[in-house]
Amino acid sequence: MSDKYNVEAAEKLAKEALYLPVSAAVPIYEQLVLTYPTTAKFWKQYVEAHMVQNNNDESKQLFSRCLLDCLQISLWRCYIRFIRKENANKGIEGQEETKKAYDFMLNRVGEDIAAGPVWIEYIAFLKSLPVHSPQEESQRMIAVRKVYQKAIVTPTHHVEQLWRDYENFENTVSRQLAKGLLSEYQPKFNSARAVYRERKKYVNEIDWNMLAVPPSGANKEELQWVAWKRLLAFEKQNPQRVDNTFANKRIVLTYDQCLMYLYHYPDIWYDYATWLAKSGSVDSAIKVFHRALKALPDSEMLRYAYAELEESRGSIQPAKKTYEGLLKDPANTTTLSHIQFIRFLRRTEGVEAARRYFLDVRDSPSCTYQVYVAYAMVAFCLDKDAKVAHNVFELGLKHFMQEPGYILEYVDFLSRLNDDRNIRALFERALSALPPEKSVEVWKRFTQFEQTYGDLASMLKVEQRRKEALSGTGEESASALESSLQEVVSRNSFMDLRPCSSNDLDNLVRQEWLSKNIKKKNEKHSLSNGAAQTYKASSGLATGSNQSTKVIYPDTSRMMVYDPRQKPGASAPEVSNSATLSSLTVPSIVGGTSNSPNDILRAASPALASFIASLPAVEGPTPDVDFVLSICKQWKPGTISKQTQGVATPSLSDISGLNKSHLVPNSSAYKLTRDRQTGKRKHFDRQDDNDAVSVQSQPLPKDVFKLRQMRKGRATGSQTGSASYGSASASSGDLSASSG
Repeated sequence: MSDKYNVEAAEKLAKEALYLPVSAAVPIYEQLVLTYPTTAKFWKQYVEAHMVQNNNDESKQLFSRCLLDCLQISLWRCYIRFIRKENANKGIEGQEETKKAYDFMLNRVGEDIAAGPVWIEYIAFLKSLPVHSPQEESQRMIAVRKVYQKAIVTPTHHVEQLWRDYENFENTVSRQLAKGLLSEYQPKFNSARAVYRERKKYVNEIDWNMLAVPPSGANKEELQWVAWKRLLAFEKQNPQRVDNTFANKRIVLTYDQCLMYLYHYPDIWYDYATWLAKSGSVDSAIKVFHRALKALPDSEMLRYAYAELEESRGSIQPAKKTYEGLLKDPANTTTLSHIQFIRFLRRTEGVEAARRYFLDVRDSPSCTYQVYVAYAMVAFCLDKDAKVAHNVFELGLKHFMQEPGYILEYVDFLSRLNDDRNIRALFERALSALPPEKSVEVWKRFTQFEQTYGDLASMLKVEQRRKEALSGTGEESASALESSLQEVVSRNSFMDLRPCSSNDLDNLVRQEWLSKNIKKKNEKHSLSNGAAQTYKASSGLATGSNQSTKVIYPDTSRMMVYDPRQKPGASAPEVSNSATLSSLTVPSIVGGTSNSPNDILRAASPALASFIASLPAVEGPTPDVDFVLSICKQWKPGTISKQTQGVATPSLSDISGLNKSHLVPNSSAYKLTRDRQTGKRKHFDRQDDNDAVSVQSQPLPKDVFKLRQMRKGRATGSQTGSASYGSASASSGDLSASSG
């Protein structure tokens, strides 16, 4: 298999092995059980291949390898068949061996919810044993009764059938005795049946054919993990209220069966061992850890957990061997293993043992600055030896001056000593050696230190030095060196206390971000040129002259709404006084040079012209969208400035567009607007020849809010069925308001 834990490939190999001779299939089976040591179906198929060939020795060996780790009923029933077949012709001795095998099986997996057939089979086997005297008959009845009484209090799929069989058995033996025994065991059976129904809900969520693979985060794997956790929690509640011995036995069985499928999950192994230790079975917990380390030899977490358990019960040498096992391979030794072993030696063997080990490993490649910090803090916090800790930090500074993390840990140590002079010296030494890109956190800590221990002059000086050291190159460096109100907030804050509200702080951060990105924002706005420049570039591109590789962006201020309902042939409103139009002040919405007012108003509807003329004048730089919207909110629908009193008011039909003939697809208006929508534009030089085209035939300005209001107006008009003056006025009002 190319992938070691490829489930599909494993299933395919298992199917192929069915059609091969045993000698040829053995390598395949060995590969499968080595990769999936807790998969019962692979073991069962493997051992059955030998049983068919009557290879009893090989079968026994396989059963000894898998039975205790694969607590599945199907595999154990295969084991019983093998035992019964082998002891069939051995007389009384063979019967005793078979009986022992049944007892062994029911002791291990008899609490399984699927163990009902095994109980029934065992009872039938006991009943079939030959007897030669009334005494043997009495002993057999006693043995059968004991098995029945165990079976009817075990929550299995066949618990009700077993109860009925037990009733028949007792009534057959003695009706008088049966009455007392049945009344005694009736409540126990009822409890077992109720627990079975509850347990079944949890068991049905488990996939019993799942192969044990390392966790990959797949949804199916997570669902199975949750299902097993729920079943374990249910069993730990002791729902049947039996004594602790039987309750713990069921929990142990559930954990062992869970590990058949979640074999590579370290948390399950840890939970199992921890539960055993808390239950008083420390030796059993140690055995579980041994199994866990065999299953997951690379799990550092389980090794530490096992070492802690051994140390907690006073077994120092096994714990020490566990740590040494992590350190025996220099290539795979981690920094954390050095640190944990130093702490272990300090706890168990004293200060000198920890110091000797640190001196031995300080020059090894796997010894990073964290080892120096850990040993120094052990000496300082546990051994109360500040001098040794200081020497260790100074020794590490020779190797790790380029590590910001080590510098900050050294600063923390000196801060505990309240040694502000050496702290400043350390900052100066470190910042002179660290490159700017690695010194950000060190500068931050230096600033915080001066804010806490320094005077105002030192605070301001360090902040300025920090800006100069971390400022970028080019145009951003000048703005980075400027002072900001956030620095005042930082200097006057303590822990979670701020000299401003959280809202003010958010605004400051936002404003700082805007100031840093103002250049980018201006560049973004400059992509949209003035109307004349954009039109000139687009016309040049259309005529094939002046071709350029520069991308031509559309002038969004000239975008129109396609509306096929405009009345064709309507005359454009005439302006009574040309001077009035020339005197209009039209705010520039897009950066760059705009067309003259006459050109803009010629392409706009009367409602839009009235709206534009009523806008207040805007001075200064080009506003952004939010600024334009704030200006638009100042205009009230229905108000027309004095400058636009000479503009002719459009007629009702021009604005409402309720004439049904305008919606006919064959009309000239539909054809005209369709040609415009498909991009068939005429050259700007030919526009003077189209003065007869009405203003209403021009598409309306594109505005999402306007479109919504127009649709509402159309819906209202279609429902009333009339084009009254009131509806036309409302439509005109909507047009004007939405344009704002």
